[in-house]
Amino acid sequence: MLVVMCQQATPDEIDAVVAAIQAKGCTARPIPGGERVAIGILHNKGAMEASYFLAFPGVKDAIPVTCPYKLVSREFQPKATVIQVGDVSIGNGHLTLIAGPCAVESETQCLNIARKIRRAGAHVFRGGAFKPRTSPYSFQGLQEKGLQVLARVRDETGLPVVTEAIDHDVFDLVEQYADIIQIGTRNMQNYSLLRRAGQSHKPILLKRGMAATIEEWLMAAEYILEGGNTQVILCERGIRTFAHHSRNTLDLSAVPVVLKESHLPIIVDPSHASGRRDQVIPLSRAAVAVGAHGLMVEVHDAPEKALSDGAQSLYPEQFEMLCRHVRSIFDVFHSSH
Repeated sequence: MLVVMCQQATPDEIDAVVAAIQAKGCTARPIPGGERVAIGILHNKGAMEASYFLAFPGVKDAIPVTCPYKLVSREFQPKATVIQVGDVSIGNGHLTLIAGPCAVESETQCLNIARKIRRAGAHVFRGGAFKPRTSPYSFQGLQEKGLQVLARVRDETGLPVVTEAIDHDVFDLVEQYADIIQIGTRNMQNYSLLRRAGQSHKPILLKRGMAATIEEWLMAAEYILEGGNTQVILCERGIRTFAHHSRNTLDLSAVPVVLKESHLPIIVDPSHASGRRDQVIPLSRAAVAVGAHGLMVEVHDAPEKALSDGAQSLYPEQFEMLCRHVRSIFDVFHSSH
């Protein structure tokens, strides 16, 4: 349930409602808004009586929340969330371009790519320091040395960096270095990792699981928000189907559904969705056309030599083309709204 306070509600009246919710054994989560405060009720065992809260001074309305994901829903928070990472805004009204190699291979490699994508228009640099690979014999990443390279990229170029925390053990280390912490598709339902992310002060980029429904994905985000971290970016990266023409199947329908259901920003990763370089730019155009707030694209200056996912990585010149295309589409989309 969401208890909506009147515009003129006093701090004492708000505190009284919070105390009443807690007295019922529930958690009260105040949600400040532009005009008034709303108070979300969490951990209730069953339906709450609206009439009980409507009797309190300063209460305007008490609205049942019908979806299982409460904190991420637009029922709890109608206004779209915009996440600020330094000078970069991610969310409503912004197109954020995240790019870089799948894996951090060396400082020289990353700095070279970072300079090129920044000139092309990228806002955030991506690179994996810890790599959860399908095969235990594949390159597993440079780990802390890779994190140090990412820090050097940020210092040199000014680009914030995003990288994945693959488990609970390395989360603290990644948190020290990264501006945005990624939770990958294989960990979308790693609940101890989600709870740790909920305690973080850094934004979390949560990728959709390769066989997850949208509800399961939003419930995973709910774990993070329930822990206290409201800075979550959702990332659609393709789901597992029977298709062989691409690595996964990009579910573009997820974008408008999430925009309707949740206030959280949503971006698209066309590189992992397709697994094929020639599909990345068309899918990027389509993702922006359906309303995605940004893209996460793999770029490598020598993809034929890449230690991870070279076949899906764009050359820097192709990324520059992608930036021009998607900006044009974004401008058309927003000029008509």
